[in-house]
Amino acid sequence: MLEVIKQLRSQDLHTVCEEARCPNLGECFSRKTATFLILGDACTRGCGFCSVSFGDPVPVDEDEPERIKNTVENLGLKYVVITSVTRDDIADGGAGHFANVIRAVKEIRPQPMVEVLTPDFNGDIDAVRTVALAMPDVYNHNLETVRELYPKVRPKADYHKSLDLLAAVKTEFDGMITKTGVMVGLGESIEQLKELLNDVARVNCDMITIGQYLKPVAGKVEVAKYYTPGEFDRMRDMALESGIKYVFSGPFVRSSFMAGEAYSALQRTL
Repeated sequence: MLEVIKQLRSQDLHTVCEEARCPNLGECFSRKTATFLILGDACTRGCGFCSVSFGDPVPVDEDEPERIKNTVENLGLKYVVITSVTRDDIADGGAGHFANVIRAVKEIRPQPMVEVLTPDFNGDIDAVRTVALAMPDVYNHNLETVRELYPKVRPKADYHKSLDLLAAVKTEFDGMITKTGVMVGLGESIEQLKELLNDVARVNCDMITIGQYLKPVAGKVEVAKYYTPGEFDRMRDMALESGIKYVFSGPFVRSSFMAGEAYSALQRTL
């Protein structure tokens, strides 16, 4: 764990593990895995569920792709997850920078697997295409919650734009694995969750993670319900019945938790 932290600090890099106060941080860092947070640590949206800082973003760091590449090499990572804050202040939402990071990491030999977890780019499919053309192995974009709760949880996002993003990747880049993630406990009903799962299956999304929402800091949306492990098992069954190929469901599951293991498990189903 200390080696990961040392490498991140020496390269002046951020992780969503730290910024989002992930409960799995210690476990992941101990296994030499981390989800790199690019484009700074200040988000332009400030969603109701998220603890990532909301404020004025920093200029794009053109050297960041090379520093991430160096860190991945130094730690010997075989599976790399790249995500970012939302940057509505940039014309392409940071898509070009995502692509540069992917290409830099893919210069490493042997080549690591790369998963991206992107924002919605305000529904700009050209930006999505820019990221996908850099050929990540997995394209992840989180729906986060059911359609009805977007005004409270993601007021600056759009449920249908997020679905369209996932659909576009699958349609235009046949064979690219797509993934999404949701939190439960925000006030959704089971019927609303079923609708979401059916929508995810309809756009041929391959993987979904389902985890318990935990209020990260004061001032964020309150937890409406804590689900039991048995209820998470039933949600997994619902997702599989809808047609989604791989489901990772549990109280502490997060979108990037054990991402490499989830990818390997999906490959065994194909």
